[in-house]
Amino acid sequence: MTRPTLHLVPEAVWLGRDPAASYLPVAYEADGFVHCTDGDAEMTVVANRFYRADPRPFLLLTLDLERTGSPWRFDESGSPYPHIYGPIDPSAVLEVRRMARDAAGGFTGPEPLG
Repeated sequence: MTRPTLHLVPEAVWLGRDPAASYLPVAYEADGFVHCTDGDAEMTVVANRFYRADPRPFLLLTLDLERTGSPWRFDESGSPYPHIYGPIDPSAVLEVRRMARDAAGGFTGPEPLG
């Protein structure tokens, strides 16, 4: 059974990694988990809240939580923010999309990479 969620990553970070290796975001050591968000609309809100001032292009990964190879859970019951406690196996990445921005730098939502 697939359990999808979303993870935002700077494009250069994602493209610069070893595609065969497990993925951990730069903030993992400080945070102790991988931040995820359920739903495109909620992810757009999160991106604007935390990353609007960061001018880098961002990608949106759709992950299958059941295939990450690490434990995950909702630390706040009823929240749309699952946390993954360990590295993400590359096979868990179901889709990669670009997070589009408007002329003012605000995120407007995901779009296909092509």
